[in-house]
Amino acid sequence: MKKRLLNILERDASLSINSLATRLNCSEDAVRLLINELIAERQIIGYKAILPESNTAETVEAVIEVKIAPRREGGFDTPAKRIARFPEVTDLALVSGSCDLLVMVKGKSLHEVAAFVAEKLATIDGVISTATTFQLKKYKVSGRLLEEGENTERLVVCP
Repeated sequence: MKKRLLNILERDASLSINSLATRLNCSEDAVRLLINELIAERQIIGYKAILPESNTAETVEAVIEVKIAPRREGGFDTPAKRIARFPEVTDLALVSGSCDLLVMVKGKSLHEVAAFVAEKLATIDGVISTATTFQLKKYKVSGRLLEEGENTERLVVCP
């Protein structure tokens, strides 16, 4: 039942306890208990509303590729944990490919994000290089299209 509850909440975390109980065919108390267990086990870490860009237009978001020189003790984890503590950082992941870490940040302006990179991120021991890409427009967030009424027909393929 935990897996089913997690799947339902991943699709729509705004459902009421009553709705969840109905979908899971159990009592509301059982759902509350299960949610509290999942939170205690850190299988549920938080909930987030997805807002259209019009509500977040006063922020600048960027994706920063970071190359790290891993240390013998702690590898990539030590610099990653340090980077994660900055309030500007919204998401952080160890990745494969041309960089080691992908860091997503938010700021009030391009200058604020640039200052974060130059003054905070680039000065961390082990950071070799950074490459910043600013987000201009979002079309889809967490599996949700941000604009309604989009044409879902297949694109015409020209010979």
